[in-house]
Amino acid sequence: MAKVNVEAALKYHIGGKIGTNVKTPCATAEDLALAYTPGVAEPCKVIEGDHEAAFKYTNKANLVAVITNGTAVLGLGDIGAIAGKPVMEGKAVLFKKFGGVDAFDIEIDEKDPKKIIEICKALAPTFGGINLEDIKAPECFEIERELQKAVDIPVMHDDQHGTAMITGAGLINAALISGKKIEDMKIVVSGSGAAGIACAKMYQNLGAKHIIMLDSKGVIHKGRTDLTEQKKEFALDTADRTLEDAMKGADMFLGLSKPGVLTKEMVKTMAPHPIIFALANPVPEIYPSEVEEVRNDAIVGTGRSDFANQINNVLGFPYIFRGALDVRAKKITENMKIAAARAMADLAREEVPAEIRKMLGKDNLKFSKDYVIPNPFDPRVFAVISTAVAKAAVDDGVARVKEFDAATYKKNLEAKKL
Repeated sequence: MAKVNVEAALKYHIGGKIGTNVKTPCATAEDLALAYTPGVAEPCKVIEGDHEAAFKYTNKANLVAVITNGTAVLGLGDIGAIAGKPVMEGKAVLFKKFGGVDAFDIEIDEKDPKKIIEICKALAPTFGGINLEDIKAPECFEIERELQKAVDIPVMHDDQHGTAMITGAGLINAALISGKKIEDMKIVVSGSGAAGIACAKMYQNLGAKHIIMLDSKGVIHKGRTDLTEQKKEFALDTADRTLEDAMKGADMFLGLSKPGVLTKEMVKTMAPHPIIFALANPVPEIYPSEVEEVRNDAIVGTGRSDFANQINNVLGFPYIFRGALDVRAKKITENMKIAAARAMADLAREEVPAEIRKMLGKDNLKFSKDYVIPNPFDPRVFAVISTAVAKAAVDDGVARVKEFDAATYKKNLEAKKL
């Protein structure tokens, strides 16, 4: 496992990672009069009469709030709002780098979901979208659900839906390679937090019918009396109680739990051509090399960049919000998420760009069990996924923009230089 250079990491973050940019001229007295008083009063008056005009006359149309309360930061846990700030700044960097989206981080020192919802609701006029981040389950479910009801801009908890979209894309392609239908697959999900629940729901939307979910106490079954409302949706009438039980004959394992929980012995009992997405980070539930020791037909992905099939949320959130912002969507629908997953899957099946093959040092890289999702640096990702999301928003009737031509929009995105 690669070790972090602590000194280099700390030096990189000195002074913070983001700032603000002035996009309009401010070099003369006339510029100043337009930027501030008296000229600034004119757009204020227009917006007072038509709140939608804020999308035209302010940065609202390209601004996302990255909001946390620091209760589930990376693998560090509840470290507090201020300690989570470097991660939220990092998220803002990725929004800008990969999606051309301006983002501002907001750390809220509050754990009461109702208060967080009220704070975010009060802040909503500033932004075109809200990305919730690193908020622990089950509170994150309530916050996302109720906040979306309260505001008319898209709200997404990326820990849930980003992972769901990207593993969903991987599942689509891995099923194709293995010659299986998603509706016939036995899927085991180890970890029933925000991401695990969202992934399971995504797989259901893709056709999955047999999902066994586990938490720290074992299989989620109907005989248990300690389940949250979210877990109850996945409670099965089954005799399985342990991960070892559940893995017998499983077609897919999704790990969102802790290092080392999946053993080589369990992998041996899986169905032919199994899919293993072991996403505990930085140490996965099982290393790809360990899987290779016991079988050569598995499709394996992790959350790490030093192995094939990296499940990286940067493939999702910049483009989900890019597409949503550009059509001024009021929310992010299930169809928008599925459209993103399918667009990712489709792109991975196309020829891999030469620059990606060179970057990875793999001249013969192509769609295969070692390449089921696109690389985050694939230059096509930006336009392809953003367009799929924007089109789905228009089709679902949640976009404020009514006249939308997907081909023209995609062409315009392809011409942009981020």
